[in-house]
Amino acid sequence: MNINRLIYPGFWFGKTKTEEALELSARGVGGFCIYGGSSKKEVQDLITSLRAVSPLKHLFICADYEDGLGRWIEGESWVLSNMAVGASGQAEIAYQKGLTLAQEARQIGVDWVFAPVLDLCDEPQNPIVNTRSFGANPALAAQMGTALCQGLRDGGVLNSIKHFPGHGRTTQDSHLALPSLARTLEQLQKNELIPFQKALPVADSVMIGHLLLPSLDPVNPASLSPFVITDLLKKQLGFNKLIFTDALCMKAIGDEKQAALQALRAGAHILLAAEDSLALSDFLQTQTGLDVFALESARLQDNAFFSLPAQPKQGLSAAAFNQRYVSLCAVQQGDSASIKPGMRVAYEELGNEENLAGKPFVRALEEAGVCLVSSQEKADILIAVSFSNYKAFKGHINLSAREKEKLATLCEFYPQSIFVSFGSPFGTEEIQTLNSRLYLFSPAREAQICAANILLKKQKPEGKIPFGPIE
Repeated sequence: MNINRLIYPGFWFGKTKTEEALELSARGVGGFCIYGGSSKKEVQDLITSLRAVSPLKHLFICADYEDGLGRWIEGESWVLSNMAVGASGQAEIAYQKGLTLAQEARQIGVDWVFAPVLDLCDEPQNPIVNTRSFGANPALAAQMGTALCQGLRDGGVLNSIKHFPGHGRTTQDSHLALPSLARTLEQLQKNELIPFQKALPVADSVMIGHLLLPSLDPVNPASLSPFVITDLLKKQLGFNKLIFTDALCMKAIGDEKQAALQALRAGAHILLAAEDSLALSDFLQTQTGLDVFALESARLQDNAFFSLPAQPKQGLSAAAFNQRYVSLCAVQQGDSASIKPGMRVAYEELGNEENLAGKPFVRALEEAGVCLVSSQEKADILIAVSFSNYKAFKGHINLSAREKEKLATLCEFYPQSIFVSFGSPFGTEEIQTLNSRLYLFSPAREAQICAANILLKKQKPEGKIPFGPIE
């Protein structure tokens, strides 16, 4: 049995050597997880090359396209975030998002989308969940997550619910360190586990999070824990399909070779995105007793391939999906502050570490006759825009203390102020002088235009906040 079938290497454009990826494919790894890309064609060409040298009947290509291609591929469109979908409260929108994600993925050769995130958004300081979550309510996350899973499947790609058993309440980024979650099994069953349990019947796979739950297993992270993977997920919850580790290159788990062995012995089937997959492949060849794991993994991978629908349903394009549903996902709090043509508006961007383009928002206001000036000039009203968003290995997500201090100072200078967030909704609660807050939860072009239209009273925000105070 080919042990390499257990391995799904990561391929990072601009970092991974293509010749190494081709060698891994030729060795018979089960699949790849793709990160980045300067264009769709670059990604498609790589996938074609990898599949051409693989000895497998089907080499799986996976990607974290939770919010469409835009987060990963330059110049492509973002799809509205899960938090935006949660704010709509409509399962049909979650289902349509699944169809859209599936259609975009299939067009470039990706057949496994690692989505949806079912972690709850019940800790504002969590640096990696945030807008990836449907919200803090377990029942809402369960309903939305199940619908999105079904949309992905109907759209012709496999799904993966993550990050079991849920680490929304943690405050550390598991890409950088091992988070610890002080929750009992009873507490998990009443909260974090509910979305996973409801979505399991339509889940093609489960991704295990790198987090420590001392009350369940005081020694091993969930991704390496026999209790979490075998006893809880497989036996108690009855899941009998593929189980992925989260990326082994993450700093939460230490030595990835030993972690890989632990994960397999704990019940995982796929070793995802090691820092050095060639070295991991060589290492596994020296180990005895792994054939049983490789056989089980291969069987489940074959089952997953044959479960894909022969005639996938068509979804909307990213732009069409966003355009249709964005106002249903937008939320406004505080005064219904508005902008009128001819107004002089001070404009300030915050939290834009990802260099996301705020041009659609600005252009929509200017085309309506609004005069935008810098936040150092006199104006009728202040608009402060935030693009703060999650990113692996960044370690934080919300506005910095310095940015919040700057915003508070600006709010005192202008007679009215509006905070518009195209990312995280958290971090401005203590600024009492803010008159209005508008949340789109996404930097998508259509979200930015909708925000401008809401302020111009051309559209109405119809969403509701999908999170609340931590209990």
